[in-house]
Amino acid sequence: MNEKILVVDDEKEIADLIEVYLKNDGYTVYKYYNGTDALQCIGETALDLAVLDIMLPDIDGFRICQKIREKYFYPIIMLTAKVEDGDKIMGLTLGADDYITKPFNPLEVVARVKTQLRRYTRYNVGKEAPQQNELDIRGLQISKDTHKCLLNGKEVALTPIEFEILWYLCGRRGTVVSSEELFEAVWGEKYLDNNNTVMTHIARLREKMNEPARRPKYIKTIWGVGYTIE
Repeated sequence: MNEKILVVDDEKEIADLIEVYLKNDGYTVYKYYNGTDALQCIGETALDLAVLDIMLPDIDGFRICQKIREKYFYPIIMLTAKVEDGDKIMGLTLGADDYITKPFNPLEVVARVKTQLRRYTRYNVGKEAPQQNELDIRGLQISKDTHKCLLNGKEVALTPIEFEILWYLCGRRGTVVSSEELFEAVWGEKYLDNNNTVMTHIARLREKMNEPARRPKYIKTIWGVGYTIE
């Protein structure tokens, strides 16, 4: 194992507790109580995953998430003491892969870390390669081997989650995929009726692909049913 995990939280007790549980599972932990030190670590260390608190005394978790996504694609889990959907949507829009609301059971953090690392490793190493590793749909080229997406010859930078969503939809071209099916296939967790995670990521994907909201060329919404790529 020995994956390197960044943990950033200004509440010392929480950061220390997460560190203990992650170390007990064999992870190497880089723990910080502020954003400035965390950013220095990000620039100097080959990390595998980051756990970021949103509310920090100097640089908030959203900004750190943005800085990570400028160069790196490893998973990001956001911690928030707030329950407003706005915070969750903001984090997901900026490139976060998951979020956990305080208070939480530290075992849940470990479980989420394991899930994200499994997914990231699988899609970057290619352990579960399907029969067809490259798809080309009207100028949209996506490769499972290189983890790259090209749109009319120009690369579209996708996070691991965004890549998985697009790959899943492309692989089921012509079929309407429900939000429930997409969430459970990509995130590997039970879908809840009030979960807007899929919608947020679809919106972000369309934005990166310069898709018009009302008449998208690729990812189309079938209202009340789900999403499809024709």
